[in-house]
Amino acid sequence: MGQNTHDIKVWAALAAVYVVWGSTYLGIMVAIESIPPLISGGLRFTAAALVLGAVLAVVRGRRAFRMTRKEFLSAGLVGVLLLATGNGMVALAEKHISSGLAALLVASVPLWLVVFRVLARDRPHLLTLAGVLVGFCGVAGLSLDGGGPGGTTGIVIVLAGSLSWSVGSFLAGRLPMPKDQFAANTVEMTVGGVGMLLAGPVIGERLHVTEVTTASWLALAYLVFLGSLVGFTSYTWLLGNAPISLVSTYAYVNPVVAVLLGLVILHETVTPQMLAGGLVIVIGVALVVSTERRRRPDGHAPAAEPGEAELSRS
Repeated sequence: MGQNTHDIKVWAALAAVYVVWGSTYLGIMVAIESIPPLISGGLRFTAAALVLGAVLAVVRGRRAFRMTRKEFLSAGLVGVLLLATGNGMVALAEKHISSGLAALLVASVPLWLVVFRVLARDRPHLLTLAGVLVGFCGVAGLSLDGGGPGGTTGIVIVLAGSLSWSVGSFLAGRLPMPKDQFAANTVEMTVGGVGMLLAGPVIGERLHVTEVTTASWLALAYLVFLGSLVGFTSYTWLLGNAPISLVSTYAYVNPVVAVLLGLVILHETVTPQMLAGGLVIVIGVALVVSTERRRRPDGHAPAAEPGEAELSRS
């Protein structure tokens, strides 16, 4: 009975990560209909940080936030790379391309992480490198598609955001971070969110509250509570209670969920080239993830692997 209960909890948490994180691309698209992209992201992550920080303070007290200046600055840098520029660029890109296409291109993050490992003189398995090559062929196929009018701009922006997210993920496993992961995440979301709120007006964004639609407010609330808190909590719990090989499957399930939701709810166009390119990316990521996990029978994720340092994800 105990094992069955545990298995149910694992699959419930995994389903939350699959669906909630996959749906954040849809949520972003609806939110930015009447809220500027960077301001929307800034409101989302600062609100989520306030909620998470308050809960953490009540449950664990101020000791949870004990960290050195270096640890705080490291968490802040990771927050900027993951959220302010990484997630922020995804929101900006969705002004030009569909949420499904954005999700498929963001799926390239695990591929970039392997590239950084090679640059750091690590030696990934040959099948891992093959997966990277396959995945980037898919990225090239999607990029050549263009995504429609203005699509090239959106594709460049989302790829730049994916690269930033990858750098942040890579550094998070190598910088001195706060001991309490929830505290680290609170710092990341605070710094990243404030960064977006400051950057938005600089690039000309203005929030006109009276013009924000109910749908956008609801989408923003969904992103705060479901995307940034429920998804985050579920993922964190899974890391300590399920095989990392299973947890990492989110990396190639999320884009599929995002494309389906965009197609069904927003009636986004899905071209044969998108399907082909997306499938190639998913195959490449699946090959990378499965190969790397087979190499580590102890079930622990190494730093900067797919899924590592992504606790602030969407």
